[in-house]
Amino acid sequence: MLAADRRATSGYFIAHKRAEKIHKVDDHVAVTIAGYVGDAQWLVDRLRAEASLYRSSVGEPLSVRSLATLTSTLIFRMRPLVIVQMLVGGVDHEGASLYSLDWLGTITRERYTATGSGTPYAISLIESEYREDMSPDEALKLAARAVRAAMLRDPGSGEGVDLALIAAGEGVRFFRGEDLF
Repeated sequence: MLAADRRATSGYFIAHKRAEKIHKVDDHVAVTIAGYVGDAQWLVDRLRAEASLYRSSVGEPLSVRSLATLTSTLIFRMRPLVIVQMLVGGVDHEGASLYSLDWLGTITRERYTATGSGTPYAISLIESEYREDMSPDEALKLAARAVRAAMLRDPGSGEGVDLALIAAGEGVRFFRGEDLF
């Protein structure tokens, strides 16, 4: 489960009000982006190409862990030219997994986390209400509420909520936060 707002900013300048910050990389994995948009778009395109090449060469999808490791390597090798923070989430033979990557390529596996300028606001709500046994519907609603909390308090966040639910056998499905309330 991934969620993001739609506002793209540069400092206090609102550059775009309908930015796509969740991107499908393969049928079983998606990423969120924060940071320099051009850098993030280049990285997402590269990850899609690598995942497609792996799938066509090996005959099976690249694992979420391998994709996160590849992302980490690309960010680290391109620093300081690629300034991006990402979440990589998906479902594969190891089950559901979520990885957080920072500006330097540091990678950590998380049960839940947040990135971007609204992190302090979103994570406080997630930490107080997250449960391991949440249904997909409950998780979607919590993620949407967390992003909305960030939008109310952070000038770098706003314009609505996008969500992606990744499930085994169902792939990546996208939702609009407005449709959940």
